[in-house]
Amino acid sequence: MTENLKKEIVERVQQRMEEVNLSMRAVGLASGHGPDLIRDWLRAKGLPRLDSLIKVASVLNTSPEWLAFGIEDKDAVSVPIISMISAGIFRDTETIETLDNHPTMRITDLPRGEWVALKVTGDSMDRISPPESIILVNRRDKTLVPGSCYVVFDDDGRATYKRYRSNPDRFEPVSTNPNHEPIFPREGNTPQIFGKVKRTILNI
Repeated sequence: MTENLKKEIVERVQQRMEEVNLSMRAVGLASGHGPDLIRDWLRAKGLPRLDSLIKVASVLNTSPEWLAFGIEDKDAVSVPIISMISAGIFRDTETIETLDNHPTMRITDLPRGEWVALKVTGDSMDRISPPESIILVNRRDKTLVPGSCYVVFDDDGRATYKRYRSNPDRFEPVSTNPNHEPIFPREGNTPQIFGKVKRTILNI
């Protein structure tokens, strides 16, 4: 079953390469994974990794859902993918002005908003979003709701991902690692909110 699915994925990649007039080598290089990426998919056991599938889909101007399952949705939204670290550069800006150099992923069933996909690092939220998974964040939704998850900025301007709780107000980890501790805002100094987390996409 896995080998059949992998073969279908590669066939869709090849179909799309013909449509956009790109070689297998060019797609691998443009995705940042090297010239033999697609051939490596065929040689390796298991299915392609989510991060490489997303980047290839971006290079081919299609969606990971179509490459993986042949599913396309005309109402899907292209969402730029950035790292948790690079999210910090947007701390002092109201909108993301340009993300032309970032890969994108096509996502369905999203409400109106300013959407960013963040690649999760670390294990402070691994019960919800394991390392290397991707979270979808709405930059326009910054209203704090107890039990919801947010990307916020710490005192050093670094982006961090936590669940908000009230009474007392805090941003807490949801982790299997007991070493992570909640962030308690100082009186009158609530951390700046990057956006509310809507969805987690697990790596495959």
